[in-house]
Amino acid sequence: MSRAALLVLADGRFPAGGHAHSGGAEAAVRAGRIHDAPSLAAFCRGRLHTTGLTSAAIAAAAALDHDPLALDDAADARTPSPALRAAARKLGRQLLRAGRATWPGPRLDALAAARPRGAHQPVVFGVLALSAGIGPEDAAGAVAYETVSGPATAAVRLLGLDPFEATAVLARLAPEADDVAARACAAARRGIDALPAASAPLLDVTAQQHATWPVRLFAS
Repeated sequence: MSRAALLVLADGRFPAGGHAHSGGAEAAVRAGRIHDAPSLAAFCRGRLHTTGLTSAAIAAAAALDHDPLALDDAADARTPSPALRAAARKLGRQLLRAGRATWPGPRLDALAAARPRGAHQPVVFGVLALSAGIGPEDAAGAVAYETVSGPATAAVRLLGLDPFEATAVLARLAPEADDVAARACAAARRGIDALPAASAPLLDVTAQQHATWPVRLFAS
């Protein structure tokens, strides 16, 4: 297992395109659901235990070398919003492009050939983790953290929120993120049929609304 490779893959400066997405925070800010550090924490906690758990489990399953195409279908079934499916595939395509340049190998080439328009981002993350020698526990942990770090970073830009406060929100959520990652990995070890399908209907609804905005700061 390579911890250094994990740092490279999970680094926010890795050219995977995540900086252009708010994880639903932009729509939540406009609706008034995120307006300060406590409301950001509540939003991130809800996202972590729903889409975060599901995404982390899919990434862990891919890192365990489960069939990535079957996992991509499972991710599709767990993403009812067309806007979120499109965003997940766009992020997956960009991540796969960066990953093939960084850790080239047959698994990544096969996934790119099978899903030319992009596989779901957690699937790609898990396959990249496997290619880079990163274990499923760390893959799940990185994806769980990413589901809350994206909205926290976006809130700083959208609200002018103190970045120290936003970082403190992430630090306080760290034990819960670890727990979510452990649950996700345990489910992934039981196979694709055991993967969680925790949903966040409000995120789905607001993602569809956000996609229609003529002016927006983030892609999703």
